[in-house]
Amino acid sequence: MIGPGDFLQQRARRNIVRWVEGLFNDQAQGERPVVRSDDALFAPSSVIWRVHGDVTTMMIGGVSALLLQMLHPAVLAGVWDHSGFRKDMVGRLRRTARFVSTTTYADRAAAAAAIARVRDIHSRIAGTLPDGTPYRADDPDLLGWVHLTEAWSFLAAWRRFGDRRLSAAEENAYLTDFATIGQALGASAIPGDAAGTEIALDRYRSRLAVDNRTREVARLVLGHMPDNPLAIPLQRVTMQAAVDLLPAWARRMHGLPASPSLARPIVSTGAFGLATTLRWAFAER
Repeated sequence: MIGPGDFLQQRARRNIVRWVEGLFNDQAQGERPVVRSDDALFAPSSVIWRVHGDVTTMMIGGVSALLLQMLHPAVLAGVWDHSGFRKDMVGRLRRTARFVSTTTYADRAAAAAAIARVRDIHSRIAGTLPDGTPYRADDPDLLGWVHLTEAWSFLAAWRRFGDRRLSAAEENAYLTDFATIGQALGASAIPGDAAGTEIALDRYRSRLAVDNRTREVARLVLGHMPDNPLAIPLQRVTMQAAVDLLPAWARRMHGLPASPSLARPIVSTGAFGLATTLRWAFAER
């Protein structure tokens, strides 16, 4: 027989899971969570399944990755000129999260179809930067930057907020597996180890820049407020944790301050608390 305490725990779990599923799936359009398959591109025991399955670290890492991506003028231009990001930021973030989830967990046919769709979209996106430089979304170098920011940010978020420390071999296994997705999208020069990832990130710095559009995207991302007022404190913690995760040089470029020393434990504790709660809610799924 289920006691009152067990009943309340089960209801709390269901409510939390329902909230997360609504956050990542456009339920009005009939979207459901991606079904995990034993025939996925990666084994259920793989590190990439563990890292990409942690909701909090992926949210924090995802925001950090987006802020890094927008420092590249051509990536920024592609988003600014050819997407509805400013009008449908949540939709854009959902589609990105769904792509990562599909290529990690869904069966191979679904993953291949998702990759083919993205490649088709990229093949039709091109333009010119304000200085007259042409760009294409399927440029292997641009795709390499986008992948690199995600790989670095997802791993950095796990290092800071994950539920256990990964060994160096596990980190490299994660980066190697994730690199296969970037390569399938057409990205070039993707390292499959942590040291190489740090070096590659640094090599792009001379090509990065900030303008008013960069600041506007950052404002939209970091200033977005959830529909549920009760979720606003969690949102603020997540966003500040993402800013704190950025390399110091990237924060300086964006003009975003790190958490003050007195506030840093509050942000970290809040992020850890959110991560622990979500892991508890999804533990039986």
